[in-house]
Amino acid sequence: MARVLVVDDEPGIREFVAEALLDDDHEVAQAASGEAAWALLEREGFDVVLSDLRMPGMDGMALLRRLRERQPDVEVVILTAHGDVDTAVEAMRLGAFDYLQKPLGSLGELRLLIRRAAERRSLRNFQEAHQSAVEAGPELTFGAPAMTPVVAALRKVAVTDATVLLIGESGTGKEIAARAVHGWSRRRGGPFVAVNCAALAEQLLESELFGHEKGAFTGAVARRRGRIEVAQGGTFFLDEVGELALPLQAKLLRLLQERTFERIGGGPTLRADVRWIAATNRDLPAMIADGRFREDLFHRLAVFPVVLPPLRERREDIEPLAERLLAQACANLGRKPLRLDPSARALLRRARWSGNVRELANTLERAAILADGEVLHDSELAIPGLGLAPAPAAPPAPAVSAAHTAPAGEPGLEGPPRPLQDLERDAIEAALRHFEGNRIRTAEALGIGVRTLYDKIKRYNLGE
Repeated sequence: MARVLVVDDEPGIREFVAEALLDDDHEVAQAASGEAAWALLEREGFDVVLSDLRMPGMDGMALLRRLRERQPDVEVVILTAHGDVDTAVEAMRLGAFDYLQKPLGSLGELRLLIRRAAERRSLRNFQEAHQSAVEAGPELTFGAPAMTPVVAALRKVAVTDATVLLIGESGTGKEIAARAVHGWSRRRGGPFVAVNCAALAEQLLESELFGHEKGAFTGAVARRRGRIEVAQGGTFFLDEVGELALPLQAKLLRLLQERTFERIGGGPTLRADVRWIAATNRDLPAMIADGRFREDLFHRLAVFPVVLPPLRERREDIEPLAERLLAQACANLGRKPLRLDPSARALLRRARWSGNVRELANTLERAAILADGEVLHDSELAIPGLGLAPAPAAPPAPAVSAAHTAPAGEPGLEGPPRPLQDLERDAIEAALRHFEGNRIRTAEALGIGVRTLYDKIKRYNLGE
């Protein structure tokens, strides 16, 4: 049913209530004070807190205020004596779900109230999960045969708690696949938390993952919960895990092995009750051979590896996916819906899509901005610099994606073959110029991690 924390300084009442709730199939923990309750709440996730109003030290009102501030999704029921009803009503104004008067009239009333509070928590989780699914974007597939075994494998592993490693090029929809696994799992009522390992510097990423104690480093003016704590009871998605620095790889390995961790700066040992999904567009075995990725961590992450095929290998998905993405782009831009004419559909089917779904989405959004009428034509899709290759006999793709679309010496390129490193340098330079120096968007367009992009910028002397 639900995870319930019973808080009361009187052992007899606390144990009586806990036993009644255990008989109703709830998972119940007990705390003899507000301080002990908060220590438990920081380590573990609860759906409902049933707290006495008057206790020495941190009383029920103080506990309620702290919960509303730091864990607002937890439902709170107050136990109060007859003379404290006005205070209990005030507690409801502060966000308590309801209150019960002592002595308890009946166990049935207690169980019903806790059941209702747990149902409201479940409803909120469902609404958040539904909203996450809406925001996640397009479906995994629209019927492409190449995706049939992928979806079947993901559905099978979803009902377990096994760690999943999603492998595929940048933009193939690895986060969408991770959200699908979460939605099909028994943890779907819990949170889905995603962290991009390439988007933050090493120290910031460590704090984002594990949280920190006050004074742990310069600027740590207060204790901060990490994203792993926020994900308790749900799914944690580590995107671009191949970009993790080696020291962080060691800490992640310990976390996966022991299922416990500490915030930066010490503090209590916390339990990590999460389901792990990782994703990468890197060749991790090659990185292991080069000493850039730990082999033991790879085996921990690759319990159930799934390869997502690129968009060019599932062309049956392109048109329905484009329609969905175009409708979404029009809605976001606040403009009337656009239709794809036959010429635009044909161009979309022929394009190489080296950037996969992400490139397709960006292309359609830009086209929606440029389009004047209600129909989108191929001329509004063929924008220089987007890596489109409409037809085999067409001129070569622009420099921004040359490294992905046409190797040196391919028929149709003028002049003698050029070294691959020159093509790569030109592609990075053109992409940086196209995205006005935005390195995250540049890395996404080129299909590499941000840290890899930084290394190449330094190697080719492409700094500011």
